[in-house]
Amino acid sequence: MNKLTITELDQIVKASADANRIRILALLDDKKMCVCEMAFVLGITQPSVSRHLKKLKAAGFIGSENQGLWTNYFLSPQNLYARDFIKNLSVWLVTDSLLLTDKKKAHAVDRTKLCCASACKP
Repeated sequence: MNKLTITELDQIVKASADANRIRILALLDDKKMCVCEMAFVLGITQPSVSRHLKKLKAAGFIGSENQGLWTNYFLSPQNLYARDFIKNLSVWLVTDSLLLTDKKKAHAVDRTKLCCASACKP
């Protein structure tokens, strides 16, 4: 059994209780993405995406890696709650029109045309 403290559970629940963070998790369920790709798909600023990513990472939902000019974010659930939440997202929201639109945009985005190198650096 994966034990959590109240503080850890509070952080996890709060990180998963935001529409944009849920959209980010759904996007990362399909592929690794950089900040500027997510900002484009979600229609929010890069600093907003970065703040959401910081919360998701602190709660154990995602990880990151550097690849050349980009920092890629990916799903990396660090606890049972995060794993179960991510696993169920695709079931719970399979017909959500906003997420379907997000995923379509994400598959069409070309980061080499969209991103400037400094925006995707950590």
